[in-house]
Amino acid sequence: MKNRDYANRKPAKGKGKTARRGKQAPAPRRFPVLLLLITVSLLGGFGYFLWSINDSAETTSPDVVEQPKKTVVKKDPNALPPKPKEEWTYQRELENKQVEVDIPEQTAPTRPYQMQCGSFRTQSQAEQMKAVIAFQGLSANVRKVKGTTGDWYKVSLGPYDRKRLAEKHRHILQGAGINGCIILYWEG
Repeated sequence: MKNRDYANRKPAKGKGKTARRGKQAPAPRRFPVLLLLITVSLLGGFGYFLWSINDSAETTSPDVVEQPKKTVVKKDPNALPPKPKEEWTYQRELENKQVEVDIPEQTAPTRPYQMQCGSFRTQSQAEQMKAVIAFQGLSANVRKVKGTTGDWYKVSLGPYDRKRLAEKHRHILQGAGINGCIILYWEG
């Protein structure tokens, strides 16, 4: 059987899809005249309605009485009085106030914190991470740890007395694109 190239094949003249199947082409659709007439009549009716109510709002208002050159507005007996002017006194009252706050005593943390930013198989990768951290103005340590799968080189910062300082340094490193740092309790 011969291979056919269907993508580049041009159809033969006089032979369309319908000619091959033995069916006739469908008759062309007629323009919907009835739908056009209904649409035009509805739009005309809506336009006439708008034109007819155009001036009715000015003449049917019960509150306005027209006179030759004056317009008199009747006052509504059920109208609300004008809004009273508000006076704020709290600014004057708070000028000489004193607030007492109980500040708890500062307690030293029981355990300091450290931040680990990476764990690598080779020492050269750990030293590269340490150099990137040094460019941010922070000092990091690389220590070798024996694990169940071999030796690991961990890059860590700290110890920190307060977690707040560790969080601050982590945000500095996140700004430099180092996002994997975690804060842990320091094991000494």
